[in-house]
Amino acid sequence: MKKLIVIPARYGSTRLPGKPLLDIAGKPLLRWVFEKALQSRLKDGVLIATDDERIRDAATAFGAEVVMTSPACASGTDRAHEAVKGRNGRLVVNLQGDEPFIEPSMIDDLFTVMENEKVDMATLCCPVADEREYTDPNTVKVVLDRSGFALYFSRSPIPFRRTDRTVIVYKHVGIYGYTGSFLERFVAMPRGILEETESLEQLRVLETGFRIRVVPTTYDGFGIDTEKDLLRAAKRLAVRA
Repeated sequence: MKKLIVIPARYGSTRLPGKPLLDIAGKPLLRWVFEKALQSRLKDGVLIATDDERIRDAATAFGAEVVMTSPACASGTDRAHEAVKGRNGRLVVNLQGDEPFIEPSMIDDLFTVMENEKVDMATLCCPVADEREYTDPNTVKVVLDRSGFALYFSRSPIPFRRTDRTVIVYKHVGIYGYTGSFLERFVAMPRGILEETESLEQLRVLETGFRIRVVPTTYDGFGIDTEKDLLRAAKRLAVRA
């Protein structure tokens, strides 16, 4: 089955306008993510999906295949769906364009789980690093059932620690895998009140009654959401540049 990585890229971020093209240690943020995707051993192709000509021109300049999508796309998932529409028999990994610390092996872990376990949708998680991440609304937490499927995702601290009992708290890592057929179903689902309340599109799947497989990983990074994140990333990536 053909395996595609799609990196949705939107210019109009409210907190960091032009985020995909912001310079980090000498490269646009989007290029850091694209180069990680290229290193996946299992992928058959990498696409950047955008509706912005500035992003298209920059991505083409560093060698990416770009698919222009509609400005009406409401989310990264909608953009990924439009980019792969008509490409049959596929597994799709939606890699968010603000995750420069994703490792290629993490992408391959998603492809492998989806192929071996025949699940419709999967994503990754890792333990929160500290109390700051646990309480930070920009860090999305996830709780799992005993079979490794998501019970809920939230910007709030979950599970709430009412006792001193030790429990591993997981944060969500911004990467998704879908079968092509489930991606079609996902974008057709109506937005629910939970998705709108938390501003987390994956809640649409849970609220509609489907399951999301969540694979723990040893992720040591963060997404770029704020100026502070940008500065932290620049310090770390300057060593690798």
